[in-house]
Amino acid sequence: MRLSHFESFAPVCPSCRAAERGEQRLVLARIEARADGTVREGFLHCPAPECRLEFPIIDGVPIIVPDVAAYLSHHLATVLARDDLSGAMESLLGDAVGSGTPFDATRLHLSSYVRDHYGAHDPAEKRDRTAAPGAVLRCLEAGMALLGEERWEGHALDIGCAPGRIAQALAERADGLVLGVDLNFTMLRLAQRLLATGRVAYPRRRIGLVYDRREFAVPVARPEALDYWCCDALALPFAARSFGLIAAMNVLDAVQTPHMLLASLAALLRPGGGAVLVTPYDWSTQAANTAVWIGGHSQRGGYGGAAEPLIRDLLTPGAHPLAVSGLTIVGEVSRFPWRVRLHDRSAVDYRVHILALRAN
Repeated sequence: MRLSHFESFAPVCPSCRAAERGEQRLVLARIEARADGTVREGFLHCPAPECRLEFPIIDGVPIIVPDVAAYLSHHLATVLARDDLSGAMESLLGDAVGSGTPFDATRLHLSSYVRDHYGAHDPAEKRDRTAAPGAVLRCLEAGMALLGEERWEGHALDIGCAPGRIAQALAERADGLVLGVDLNFTMLRLAQRLLATGRVAYPRRRIGLVYDRREFAVPVARPEALDYWCCDALALPFAARSFGLIAAMNVLDAVQTPHMLLASLAALLRPGGGAVLVTPYDWSTQAANTAVWIGGHSQRGGYGGAAEPLIRDLLTPGAHPLAVSGLTIVGEVSRFPWRVRLHDRSAVDYRVHILALRAN
């Protein structure tokens, strides 16, 4: 956690905010390890007498979520996981525990996401016309083109940042600080490691449980402007109108109440600010109850189960009971290609909906 970002964003206690106890600004209570203006290990603290929660900072990643105990209980294995094992040892462990395990799922997600975010810098990555790295970046660029500005004033936020490439792209466009937030600690640790070392190391899946360990240098523009925090997209600990530019890539269909994410965008953007919202509407009941999906159900209703007309109404005041005010759609692409490699013989082929939004 960069001290510059902590001081500038001044995060508040998400637990106190959820309980309507007011905006309690967190304090940096203890530093156990630090380097070059970055806290590598320590903890934040809520000073409210009725709260006094502690929020750990581990491997440079502050965990600022409403229920810290629940998060650590569910994610302790990934928070404490080692990332310094050789490829041979990872292979042995993968064969031993088998497929469908948390260890296997972590490697699979790292393989797909990190390869897409940074594979273009990997000298060992062969040319792949069917699933070329950088699909997520191409989606962002399409959305930014709809917004129509090259430079943006103020800070920028990447919601659902994964291993961090989109936050880096925002740093090339915004003149303020840039923050990437996600709940996946493994991805955040890799992003922080890249900022500290300038290198990416990850397991690249060949087929089944066969992975190749890849490591290579990645140039990062304005690394001093970047930081990555563990936060809930629906309980972000920031003041209203804190950001001039926001990206939310493939996250709307991964939160419990999607319409609340739209409300969060409206609240966090400063007037005139812009947002790029990208989603494949790849709904799952593991992420959200069917009743709150934006499309994908109730095909007998007025929207016929379609997502696009529903989300347009949700962004138009008065058009829907849950409509959000403060945002205007300035452009959209209904079916933009986003293909992500799974292994040598498989890829996920999305056609995402891109919305470019402006804050009123």
